[in-house]
Amino acid sequence: MIALFGKKNVPILGVDISSTTVKVIELSRQGNGRYRVEAYAVEPLPPNAVVEKNINDAEAVGEVVKRVVSKSRTGCKHAAVAVAGSAVITKTIQMSAALREQDLESQIQIEADQYIPYPLDEVSLDFEVQGPSATNAEMNDVLLAACRRENVELREDALEIGGLVAKIVDVEAYAMERAMGLILPQLESGNELLTVAVVDIGATMTTLSVLADGKTIYTREQLFGGKQLTEEIQRRYGLSQEEAGLAKKQGGLPDDYAQEVLQPFKEAVVQQVARSLQFFFSSTQYNEVDYVILAGGTASIAGLADVVQAKVGTTTLIANPFAEMSLSSKVNASALSNDAPSLMIACGLAMRSFD
Repeated sequence: MIALFGKKNVPILGVDISSTTVKVIELSRQGNGRYRVEAYAVEPLPPNAVVEKNINDAEAVGEVVKRVVSKSRTGCKHAAVAVAGSAVITKTIQMSAALREQDLESQIQIEADQYIPYPLDEVSLDFEVQGPSATNAEMNDVLLAACRRENVELREDALEIGGLVAKIVDVEAYAMERAMGLILPQLESGNELLTVAVVDIGATMTTLSVLADGKTIYTREQLFGGKQLTEEIQRRYGLSQEEAGLAKKQGGLPDDYAQEVLQPFKEAVVQQVARSLQFFFSSTQYNEVDYVILAGGTASIAGLADVVQAKVGTTTLIANPFAEMSLSSKVNASALSNDAPSLMIACGLAMRSFD
């Protein structure tokens, strides 16, 4: 079985392979339990090396992994990486609490084919015992996770080319949930049972995750992302993809950019957020959330949180899992602050060091 949930012995580097970049983070933990960012870096991927979170060119991704690890100056050789939630089937099943771990593993292998719609020899499988079942004290709830093996192997190959060993292959939604554990204490709450919508706007994909009391209760992915803004900048100002991406981050575009290009894109983001929340409300018993948290590279656009808040009528904040952390001298504080919303998954993966 592949360690989708994994066990740790050594520091683990969080490596987030998205459609446009590779992001790495190394965390340590002080005696008082406070986290410290030891190293971090972000490097762009060549176009189409990863499409909609599927690795097309492991060699090209591996070369970028090598560069980003070198740039971060981390000494970590073990890594945690994640597959997209849409690539993973999860199911909670009941198993006898009397079974020992190796017996449980054998039993799950026997029973898994009734829950997994793919041939088992094409699947990476893992499980985690969640604790006693609420309906039967003699049974444990066991979370079963399965992913097509090629999805896992391509990530392992890319890390290996980059000089790393994949110790853990996680699921993006679980990494996001873990990083949200750092943000929830930052939120003002009269009670602890907050319902929080996290909207992760990546380059090509927007993922809504809703957490109730710190646990993910709903996720939905849709094709929409910051790449649409990059493409509009390319088209309008005759720039290459790389130039447009840099101009989007660093500025220096003509005067009409804010009104003619950026404003319509912000409105499109707001529509996507509002629509995602409507889907959530119409398919669950919820009709409101306490907070909206914007994550992903697009969340860094100035003023976006205010526009979303005005439209959806819910307090909207930009994700920063590092707000309470100390930083090593290797880490540029302002660069980390700018990149923070896009580092949620990498941060959640790096936290696997402390399981």
